[in-house]
Amino acid sequence: MPITRYGTPAKAGALPFSKAAGADGWLYVSGQVPRAADGEIVSGSMTVQARAALNNLKAALALAGYGLEDVVRVNVFIDDPRDFAQFNKVYAEFFTPEHAPARVCVQAAMMSDLRVEVDCIAYRDKA
Repeated sequence: MPITRYGTPAKAGALPFSKAAGADGWLYVSGQVPRAADGEIVSGSMTVQARAALNNLKAALALAGYGLEDVVRVNVFIDDPRDFAQFNKVYAEFFTPEHAPARVCVQAAMMSDLRVEVDCIAYRDKA
């Protein structure tokens, strides 16, 4: 079964990774951070950064024809656990109770001025 990669860097010298890679109905989305289309980090509160990171996650899923309803598991990395309530409020805008995936949330030292990073695993029956 072939592996399909989505959103590979087009820019010379960019890190070798894909925004998502999938096989046999499974899709693995790389960590998405609050980065704007121009590549700059979106500055601001956890609410602002969480919304940007989750929008990037949604866009990476869409590259492969998946949606938030296909997400099985989400991993969340936050810089400051005191920001969890703010993150969770934004998260609830993206994942409804009917399509709530399993989730892990851990504190992690973030690079630069990042407050949050989110990755996921999604599944869609390709039959």
